[in-house]
This record gives sequence, C-alpha cells and structure tokens, in this order.
Amino acid sequence: MVIDFFSAVGDVLSSESTYINGALFAALLAFAATGEWVAERSGTLNISVEAMLLSGAFAGALGYHLTGSVAAALVFGAVGGMVIAAVQAEMSHRLTADQFVVGLTLNILIFGLAGFLDREIDPEATFASTVEIPLLVDIPLFGEALFGEPWPFYLLYGLVPFSWWLVYRTRWGLELRAAGENPQSADVSGIDVNRRRRQSIYYAGLTSGLGGAFFVFARLASFENTIIGGRGFIAIAAVIFGGWTLWGTMGGCILFAGALSFRLSVQGLGYELNAELLQALPFLVTIGAMAIFARRVRPPAALARPFIRGLK
Repeated sequence: MVIDFFSAVGDVLSSESTYINGALFAALLAFAATGEWVAERSGTLNISVEAMLLSGAFAGALGYHLTGSVAAALVFGAVGGMVIAAVQAEMSHRLTADQFVVGLTLNILIFGLAGFLDREIDPEATFASTVEIPLLVDIPLFGEALFGEPWPFYLLYGLVPFSWWLVYRTRWGLELRAAGENPQSADVSGIDVNRRRRQSIYYAGLTSGLGGAFFVFARLASFENTIIGGRGFIAIAAVIFGGWTLWGTMGGCILFAGALSFRLSVQGLGYELNAELLQALPFLVTIGAMAIFARRVRPPAALARPFIRGLK
C-alpha cells in the first residue's frame, strides 16, 4: 500500500497536467494575494477577497456576454472587484464598521447575488486564446505551465513586480507601510491613514477582480457561483504564510496551488482515493502550513486595528 502511494505521487509529479493545473490555480491565488498583501501592509485585514474574486468572475463573464471581447471582460472584472472593495473600504475605514463583519457579510451576499444573477442572465463566456513563448514552452514539465497559457496569465509577470515597486519604491508605498506599522505617528506626520487604507483595499479589489475574470476565461469558459470555492481565504492564508513579504506570498500561492492541482491530477490519473479527503486536502495543507509558520513571522504592527484619530 505504501509502495502504491509513492507510485501515485510519482505519477502525479511526472504529469504535465499537474503543473498546468497548478499554474492556473497559482495564478488565481497570486492575483488575489498580491492585492491582499498590499492591503495588509497598510494595516487592514481584508476578509472580502472571496467576494472580490467572485464578483470579478461574474462581471468578467457579463462583460464578455455584452462585448464579445476578453480584454473588455477583464476590465469589467476589475471594476466588479473594485465595487466590492469600495463597500469594504468605505464601511471599514470611513464609517468604522467592524472590518471582519463587513467582509464576511460581503462574501455571503455576493455568493447569493451572483448565483441569482447568473440564473437570470446566464452570461456566455469563452476560453481566452493561448499564447506560447517560443523555446521556453518546450521546457519539460514546466514549459507549457509557465509559457503556454491563456494570454491573461501573463499579466501576472508585470503585476507582481509592479506591486513590489509600488509598496517599496514610491512615496505612496512608504505612507502605506507607515499606516500599517504605526498609524498614530503616520497621522502626526500628515498622512491620512484611513485614506491610504481605503486605497489599498481598492487595489486589492482591482487585482482580485482581474483574478476572478482570468479564472473564468482560463479554466471553465463559463460562470458558476461555486467557481471560486473558498480560494479567496486561501489567498489570505498565503499572505500570512509568506510572512507579509511579496515573494513569500507567491511561495504560499505555489504551495497551496500544488495541493489543489494534486487533487485533480490524482483523480485524472484514475487513482481512487477518498473523495472527501481530496476535497479537503488544499484546506488541510493551508491549515497545516499556518500552524507551522504563523508564529514565526511578524505581521504589520497595526494589522486589523482600526484607526480613529486621537485614540491610541
């Protein structure tokens, strides 16, 4: 039995589909986690990532239904994510409502609303055209996964380094990090702390909306309200796993995407394993990784702490 298990693992690791599926899942998580990383660096814990992804997925499908253009649909997706971000940001950092309650409420609301609108409108979608990068696509195992994907996948190659530059090489990023580490001192220095936090959530909405739309055109070519399936929470876990560093966050996305891909590959290769266990595997890996690494990293000092001027 042990030999059969290791044989199955070997077959999964030697299958190109494992890496192709893993890259798609990692891309979805990376779109969301990149924006969430920016938001958390400002001191806000944005629980509504799931709603942003799902709203972006539906808006992207609706955008393609209306325009017939994948590029336009991605813009719709980004706007859809930012609509959720606007509600989260305004209620959490202008009206000072509890950010956790707002986020969880949005997740539940959008799940139901997207399902209702999907039944009423039934938007059509398609697969985005695949772009293969010569020579690189021929690399064994990894080539097609990294260099033979639907064209929206390649937006990540610019988005991730741009996000790092934005946070660490601009005045806006410096003020953002100050708001996350010591909001009282930032306020004394003339920084509008809550404004920076709202802006960081808008950015998370934009990237998550793009991610949701990307997944529609790269994975299913259709919208279902179960398309995200809890992966927004996995993206949040990836940020924590990565120790609130961008490159660590990307590592978390790859690790958790590997668990998602493993589940599909095992079934695709014909191995019979407990279906419930396979369904839970990505979340078990997420919980295990959090248990091991969560205490070894330091979050932004003011993470999840609301800022009210004059209060310490």
